[in-house]
Amino acid sequence: MPTALRICPLCEATCGLTLTIEGSRVTGARGDREDVFSQGFICPKGAALPEVDADPDRLRGPLVRKDGRLQEATWEEAFDTIAARIRPLIEEYGPDAVGIVLGNPNVHTMAGALYPPLLIGALRTRNLFTASTIDQMPKHVSSGLLFGDPFAIPVPDLDRTDHLLILGANPLDSNGSLCTAPDFPGRLKALRRRGGTLTVVDPRRTRTARLADRHVAIRPGADALLLAALVHTLFEEDLTDLGPLAAQVEGVEEVREAVRDFRPEAVAEACDVDADTIRVLARELAAAPTAAVYGRMGSSTVAHGTLGNWLVDVLNILTGNLDRAGGALFPLSATAPAPRPAGPGRGFALGRRHSRVSHHPEVKGELPMVALAEEIETPGEGRIRALVT
Repeated sequence: MPTALRICPLCEATCGLTLTIEGSRVTGARGDREDVFSQGFICPKGAALPEVDADPDRLRGPLVRKDGRLQEATWEEAFDTIAARIRPLIEEYGPDAVGIVLGNPNVHTMAGALYPPLLIGALRTRNLFTASTIDQMPKHVSSGLLFGDPFAIPVPDLDRTDHLLILGANPLDSNGSLCTAPDFPGRLKALRRRGGTLTVVDPRRTRTARLADRHVAIRPGADALLLAALVHTLFEEDLTDLGPLAAQVEGVEEVREAVRDFRPEAVAEACDVDADTIRVLARELAAAPTAAVYGRMGSSTVAHGTLGNWLVDVLNILTGNLDRAGGALFPLSATAPAPRPAGPGRGFALGRRHSRVSHHPEVKGELPMVALAEEIETPGEGRIRALVT
């Protein structure tokens, strides 16, 4: 039976797939063991691609609305219709009458990364909505405010760390997110084999939690409280050691004052984590020769996600583990320039404009997906009247 090697575009792990093909249909999907990046890993989303391909509701060609009904059309007809309708709409209502939605496959394919900026620039619309606002924008905001660049996101040095504290992530199922490495699950197992410590904070006992030396079953949404208590303990027990970072860091005393009331005993009930465990977590983090704190979606998609993500890196800084071997490193892209702080007077900014209806602030030029429906449905100047996705 014919097979085809492909890359899964559904998340940034971009795992290699071996697809089984029958005619024009995908009938099977398994991990590509020869893929140098994923090495055979496949998650439930990738394994479900045959069902997605065969879904009777899946679009297999353009549809154009004629006489009130969507009807099949050729690509030429579809593009002609778009050109005929969108230009007059922009001329009458302005470029913001067009909204753009970018989902995961737009970001995780080469073509998807190259062409949307050209389209956005040509349309000149400011109504851009992305999947990032659903799962990871708190990390971009905290990194922008802390490091001056929303893409300067530290990731744990998996191969050299002695102690890894994971919050709200399940890389044994996801193969890593905002921290992608070949065979992420195997690297966690190697950490334990070499005598390192793996601690997982997660309300659920996930596969990653079952692998860990310690699983802390926190109450959902309480990450920021736990992290603040860890920072408090570092200060209270004189466990901070910025090392070479000391000359680069400002505001340590302000952080000390900000967490003054977040004693482990004060947050224990709200976190469902006893005070002694919180203190042990802080002490182990400070005592490890090298350590890294890594938070992902579970620590972002909560009420205080930006604060929690900021505290993740505050812990890495206060223990001297930011930007050092075995700690949390700033990765270098194979294609993009290295993150760098903004020049004097040009720091990271957000909220330069707000959504029309509920006044949500933009971040990186993007508006939150939660605002999209009301921007379409609410009458008035600036209403979205056409959508590109």
